[in-house]
Amino acid sequence: MLGSSFAFSQVKFEAKVSKKRLGVNERLRVDFEMNQDGDNFNPPNFKGFTIIGGPNQSVSNSWINNVRTYKKTYSYFLAPKKQGNFTINQATITVEGETYKTLPTKIVVTAAVDKPKDPNDPNYIASENIHLIAEVSKANPYLNEAITVVYKLYVSPNTGVDNWREIDSPRYNDFWSQNIDMKGQKVQNGTYKGEDYRFLVLRKTVLYPQKTGKLNIEPLSLDITVQVPTNRRDIFGSRLMTRVHKTVSAGNKTINVKNLPEAGKPIDFTGAVGTFKFNVSTSKTELDASESLQIKVGVSGKGNLKLFKLPKVSLPSSLEVYEPEHTENVKTNLAGMQGSISDSYTVVPQYKGKYPIPNISFSYFDLETESYKRLSSDEIIIDVLDGPLNNDSNSNETTTNSGKQRVVLNNDQFAFIKTKTNFTSTKKTYFFKTSLFWSALLLPFLAIPLAIVIRKKKATRDADVYGNKIRKADRLAKKYLGNAKKALGKKEAFYIALEKALHNYLKAKLHIETSDLSKDKVVSLLKDKQVDDTAISDFVSIIKNCELARYTPITNVEMQQDYEKAAKTISLIDKQAR
Repeated sequence: MLGSSFAFSQVKFEAKVSKKRLGVNERLRVDFEMNQDGDNFNPPNFKGFTIIGGPNQSVSNSWINNVRTYKKTYSYFLAPKKQGNFTINQATITVEGETYKTLPTKIVVTAAVDKPKDPNDPNYIASENIHLIAEVSKANPYLNEAITVVYKLYVSPNTGVDNWREIDSPRYNDFWSQNIDMKGQKVQNGTYKGEDYRFLVLRKTVLYPQKTGKLNIEPLSLDITVQVPTNRRDIFGSRLMTRVHKTVSAGNKTINVKNLPEAGKPIDFTGAVGTFKFNVSTSKTELDASESLQIKVGVSGKGNLKLFKLPKVSLPSSLEVYEPEHTENVKTNLAGMQGSISDSYTVVPQYKGKYPIPNISFSYFDLETESYKRLSSDEIIIDVLDGPLNNDSNSNETTTNSGKQRVVLNNDQFAFIKTKTNFTSTKKTYFFKTSLFWSALLLPFLAIPLAIVIRKKKATRDADVYGNKIRKADRLAKKYLGNAKKALGKKEAFYIALEKALHNYLKAKLHIETSDLSKDKVVSLLKDKQVDDTAISDFVSIIKNCELARYTPITNVEMQQDYEKAAKTISLIDKQAR
């Protein structure tokens, strides 16, 4: 007995893992075992893992051959977040004032592994009924040609998804990318591998490849909470559901980007790819010296509008040119960029005369014909009617300026021009003896009779104790029904609010307390109130739906139908009850 007592007094506190090497798609169980009861158990932070279950506590206490065996266990179930080498750090516990720690445990997480197929395993059921797909519009585009990637989550009809969280977000290296706004997306019906599925579009991204060759599109990975059916059924015969965590990935996608052809490539080609229109215009063609005009160089159409430069204008040296103002009016959708871009130059002539603006050309690669095209503007003549003459004998009005034009970098060049003016009335106004003055003076006296009437009505209402209880219950029913409407789309919150609204309505209508809210008594009281059997049956069915909906997959359409049915039934009972 002394020996066994001594052996039992030795405190053991250790960590045990189900495996030390596992795939990223597998689960890990960690047990913290102790042979004496302790206090202040503190688990490690489980860095690199997601806790999907626990802590589950179990206690074993037995006597064998006068020897006591005691074991207490805290169990955790973990899912790895990514591949790599991780450490389960020390857990601590206090036994009789002493602190004990477990030893750190090394865990290796490898790539996903094949699991044996068990048709009754919830994880296997989830893997067979949940699929994340990345759809790429074109696998062999040209350089700077728009492609789209659409991520869809497919869910079979016999399972459901509570929520999801991104584990790995794709990074689009070597691409210009932009995500499309996904507000207002709804669940749609479709097919996956020939079978009926529901699917939700999670993300749409437009990509413009910036390099040639094979480029990799990284996968999108999600951690999903999945509702899967079990072999157990409830008292109504419906199959019970269980929740499991599932990691799904869209997988890597590789596209082969073709280089633009060298044959026929213009010397001034700056990388424009798509279908475009080119235009050069001026705000005026006749003006006096020291006046200003604007020259606008613009490209519109469909293509990589934000990824190339517009051609520059070349003007005579006698025209003073300011730095151009760049403007973009571009929208990006699944078809790529669409809209227009432009450069607007402010030009001020210094001398009288006629100045030609030579034609400007713009070249681009047309994806429809897979060839290069060139667009050119017409020559524009600027006629300066009045101003000093240019006496420089070496000057030539028709000679263009090759890099010698004066460029003024000044954003405040027109700051002296005032564009807004605030006017103040010169006629003074007085408050005394105005309509507002007399209204403010007489209004308190007119309000006295009204206050007396309101006070009497309030006193009468406060004395009606029974009526106040009914009105309070009515307000609560309306409040909870309003909360149910706000929670549409959130299954658990919606049905809790709807059930509370129904109970409060019954309390107000039938004058019963919460403890008396049994289905049989509700049916009996409603019949006493001469309510039709159809309305009674609808009311009871709504209460049953509230109880069952928390354990079965429910769509937004079904929630909306339950809400409308509840409002209609309450209104019907109000009309029929005597």
